[in-house]
Amino acid sequence: MALTLFDKIWNEHVVSRSSGFPDTLFIDTHFINKLTSPRAFDSLRKRDMPVFRTKQTVAINEQEYTSHIPLSDLGRFQFDLLSRNCSDFGIEISGQTGNYYGSLVALPGQIIVCDPENTDNLGAFGVIAIGINEAQVEQVLATQCILKQRPKRMKIEVNGKLEKGLGVKDINHYLIDEISADGARGYFIEFGGDTILNLDMDGRMAICNMSREIGAVGGIIAPDDLTFDYLKDLGLGSETGSLEEYRESWKTLFSDETSVFDEVLEFDAEDIRPGNYGIGLSKLINASIQSGNELLSYENAGILEGYNDTDYILSQLDLIEEFQRSKASKNQMV
Repeated sequence: MALTLFDKIWNEHVVSRSSGFPDTLFIDTHFINKLTSPRAFDSLRKRDMPVFRTKQTVAINEQEYTSHIPLSDLGRFQFDLLSRNCSDFGIEISGQTGNYYGSLVALPGQIIVCDPENTDNLGAFGVIAIGINEAQVEQVLATQCILKQRPKRMKIEVNGKLEKGLGVKDINHYLIDEISADGARGYFIEFGGDTILNLDMDGRMAICNMSREIGAVGGIIAPDDLTFDYLKDLGLGSETGSLEEYRESWKTLFSDETSVFDEVLEFDAEDIRPGNYGIGLSKLINASIQSGNELLSYENAGILEGYNDTDYILSQLDLIEEFQRSKASKNQMV
């Protein structure tokens, strides 16, 4: 069966599916920060529970703190609280962001969750990156999983040669104007086309980072040699041998030729002109009128059939353990 890149990664991470419930998704890496983690740690203490997978939980090092730029009293308190919580629950604080100009980096084929402001660029590495709120941080700390409805899939292609002097910001402004700030609502976007694939990794990260500005759940770009070389230069995966063991499987991370998207949008780079675009206000208004009132869903209500979301996932811990053993076994056979 032909699958999109998104579906290939998503399907590999589904622990369980039940009628009327979102999928239970296993998370490869959970990045936490000082803003969205305090309530989640307090909830674990009240439940007398440990963090389910400390090695897959990465606390983000705060650049402004480590660079000796003074923080406000509140900011310093938040960072010290994060440090104390990590110490209490056995989580190491990562220095990752200090070396990557504030951008997190991940390995192709993973599902990553973090605060929305820190996730969107990760799609450039062939990663499904999902921004989560405080309640969902508790879910992942407790179970290494989240409940998530599978979004619709959109393909956006930009082909052709940009006018001299234009770059990724011009592409982004153009797409926002053409699609509107709400035009991709409910979709996860795969970006493609030779204009986008000819960008360097910083450019690709900027494209994926724009996804939320057009209303999308997130964005992704199929990994290629540029991606693999970038990761190799950073030394990521070298300690575990990931770059050597999994690089061949990473090369399968692309949408099959006959895969079907819910919507495909194609643009010509020659239509992109210099200057600031608007946000497609008329399109935004029309899209809002057409969508009408959204029905109350599990994900925006947080409750389904009397279950708290975390309680529901906790009821599946045996399945999660079995899933992780199976996943580890597959990786060893690569």
